[in-house]
Amino acid sequence: MSSEAVAKAFEAMGAAIAMLNVEVAASGCRVPSDTDPLASVADDCLDILAGVARVEARLAALKAEAAANYADSARSAAPLDMPVQAQEMSIAAEVGCVLAIGDRAAGALLAHSYALATSLPRTLAALQAGKVSWQHAKVMVDETATLDCDAAAALEAHFLDADAPNPARGCPAGEMPAYRFRRKARTWRERHHPESIEKRHAKSAEDRCLEYAPEQDGMARVSAYLPADQAAAIWNRITAIARGL
Repeated sequence: MSSEAVAKAFEAMGAAIAMLNVEVAASGCRVPSDTDPLASVADDCLDILAGVARVEARLAALKAEAAANYADSARSAAPLDMPVQAQEMSIAAEVGCVLAIGDRAAGALLAHSYALATSLPRTLAALQAGKVSWQHAKVMVDETATLDCDAAAALEAHFLDADAPNPARGCPAGEMPAYRFRRKARTWRERHHPESIEKRHAKSAEDRCLEYAPEQDGMARVSAYLPADQAAAIWNRITAIARGL
């Protein structure tokens, strides 16, 4: 695709967004023929919000594909003697600069984009069609991160393929909040994981960590990734102390 074609495509998108902005601004001033004008204005705004959600999902898919393709191209063009870690840092830095985000956020975007482009075809297709949001796609990436190809495909098919042997029932994945979808996906993953919980717990315990993040007004956050029994013990002890005070 030529640079001129890309520029024209984004110009058309900009014009369409400008037109929608005019519609939103004018909806409050318009005098509809409907007997309930406020309801008509509200319905118009909700229609626009629904359309925006679909477009945002499709743009997220486009961003993911562009990021994954850029990373592949950059790796191929890198000098043969360049260390892998330096390659990845350079790629993340370039993406972060273009999107005005930090290296850590850029690295996360690249990781999610790579997973979608290489391992989760149904999720990427649903994102391209506007059927799931970027948040839903991230949930799928997170919940399949430690699964083998067959197990990941089974989880993905369960929620996104109506023709799967045992498809999910009830509300489609993309029509429920992402946090609810995460709970459902995690429950299904735990019940169908090919490895025992003991083996998985031993591996995950090696990744335990403690993080510190400064916040506004002289505040900060400390978060810990720990085995569940230890985290529960800490929480219960702090709760007991707080209640005692």
